[in-house]
Amino acid sequence: MHNLNAFHVSFIIRKKKLNPETGQIYARLTVNGKYTEFSIKHETPLKQWCQTSSVVKGSSSMAQIVNNSIEQIKTNIYKAHKELVEEGKHISAGLVKARYFGEDSKNKTLSELLTYHNCRKNSNLREGTLKNYDTTEKYLLEFVSEKHKSADIYLKQINYEFIIDFDNFLRKKVDLNNNGRMKHMERFKKLLKLAEYLEWIEKNPGHKFRLKFEKSEREHLNEEELQLLYESTFEKPQHQINKDLFVFACYTGLAHIDVYNLTPDNICIGIDGQEWIYTKREKSSVPVKVPLLPEAAKILAKYKDHPKVQITGKLLPVYSNQKSNFYLKEIATKLEINKHLTFHIARHTFATTVTLSNGVPIETVSKLLGHTKIATTQIYANIYLGRPLG
Repeated sequence: MHNLNAFHVSFIIRKKKLNPETGQIYARLTVNGKYTEFSIKHETPLKQWCQTSSVVKGSSSMAQIVNNSIEQIKTNIYKAHKELVEEGKHISAGLVKARYFGEDSKNKTLSELLTYHNCRKNSNLREGTLKNYDTTEKYLLEFVSEKHKSADIYLKQINYEFIIDFDNFLRKKVDLNNNGRMKHMERFKKLLKLAEYLEWIEKNPGHKFRLKFEKSEREHLNEEELQLLYESTFEKPQHQINKDLFVFACYTGLAHIDVYNLTPDNICIGIDGQEWIYTKREKSSVPVKVPLLPEAAKILAKYKDHPKVQITGKLLPVYSNQKSNFYLKEIATKLEINKHLTFHIARHTFATTVTLSNGVPIETVSKLLGHTKIATTQIYANIYLGRPLG
């Protein structure tokens, strides 16, 4: 809560240089001991000014006009202050003054930046990326509330110290590991860059913050683990289906969302006369052509008459990524596979166990995965060959 008693309005008078007997009246706005002033465009003889009451003495028409103006200005200043408090703004004397003059619209807030970004990002960003931005924005507003005791903050108040403190907030309060933290900081930097392009900030403090990602090993299933999974059967339909979908991804290299998007139109006959999957990666829109290996083809045939497939027109009855990962964890426990099994590990398994370990050239693997840089695929090659990632 804001301390309303920390805000005070007073009126003072200053001698005019060219007319020492007359003074110019100023309004002084004070917040927590810091103040700003502005001329109210009225003057009065010094001897008629009562500093204690902040009024012009006497009952002349001039005194009445000035005193009425002072009262009206005071009322409007307090109204401006009240509005800012109700909006949850971080109150300062300059901000109240800006609101009084109607100039604070030039000083954009963090919430306004987030709103602007949200209104324009839906057509450009993928669903998963949208959710990630929503989480980053949630943490930003939580940090502002904790750090500044306010629901919002002006962009001009965001400096390098703010960025460092937000990073520490993510580390301590949210308890994120380094790379998880860096992803949020990366999105925050992009938001500040947007504010810079919009000319909502004069200087971008985000340029000073350096992202430091730690290289992590891509976990994958080896040949024995993949064979064990391939041959396993489960009583519960949710386990059997998700096991089959995971195996399908192991033999196609497709990400969860790309498996979900598959329809019969994605199955085409290649120049070799065999069936191939022609699709685009949801994440990057990069075209991908993958041969339909026998193991994957069997799974497609198994589910071609599944009720969910018949209703949706998809090739497979895909669960949500969250549910798939939940069931995969249970599957790993049942099969005593001591790895943190997630759907994305299937893509890693395709890159290492299914392709590279069978002599497929890294350039081909890169194209099959839909990578735009061979360096990205090189990470999997290093894992397969047992080389360090650094």
